[in-house]
Amino acid sequence: MNPSLFVSLDGPKGVGKTTLLEALALKLRRDGYKVVRLSERNHDPYRAEIMALVNALARQPDIDLERRVCARLADSRAWISRHVLPNQLPGSVILMDRWFASDAAFRRGVPFEDILRFNLQRAVQVPDLQVAVVTPAPVSWARAKARRAGLRSTVVQTMQEHEVCTESFERAMVDQGWLVCHNEGPLETVVSQLAAHVLVRLQAGALSSRAGGPKASSAAQISTMAEPDARADG
Repeated sequence: MNPSLFVSLDGPKGVGKTTLLEALALKLRRDGYKVVRLSERNHDPYRAEIMALVNALARQPDIDLERRVCARLADSRAWISRHVLPNQLPGSVILMDRWFASDAAFRRGVPFEDILRFNLQRAVQVPDLQVAVVTPAPVSWARAKARRAGLRSTVVQTMQEHEVCTESFERAMVDQGWLVCHNEGPLETVVSQLAAHVLVRLQAGALSSRAGGPKASSAAQISTMAEPDARADG
């Protein structure tokens, strides 16, 4: 039985991450693959408690409180890793809308190395393919502001804050070797590029499973996607 492939798409607000995830799921399904779409937010058993902490942090920034937010988010992901991810269809592509990589954008005072340690200590499942979705900060800010629901952010309220979040996330994606997806070209082109990376990982996982070995688990081995020439909606 082929193992599932766990793919997480993360990035700052307005980069078109959710639009890209939806389009990727549609393409993979059309190509005959089993796809499961999950959202960290929708499966968070501690959502109310975490949002109360985030709201308190927004009112009164405090490094100890921010560490509590990071730790509680890691607790949530550990619960999802134990109770949600193992119950998905075997051999499917599990597409997660945000995972611990997003903390690199939204947690300002806690180094990402500490955030990563919080998650690994709790046995949070590491994605088989970690995708960093990025655009220039002015592009993603304009997209986020133009959405029907508006900005909808407790953490980011100004363009300057958004630029800081974007820079922080981009530093982490380089340091961690995540697959970088420049989501500025035609959506179909970006999706095709990303789907090709997913299929490579699926095939590698299937071969490894038949050989009795572990799946490749380092997204650092995936080369950076070339930046498209035009911009995509999202």
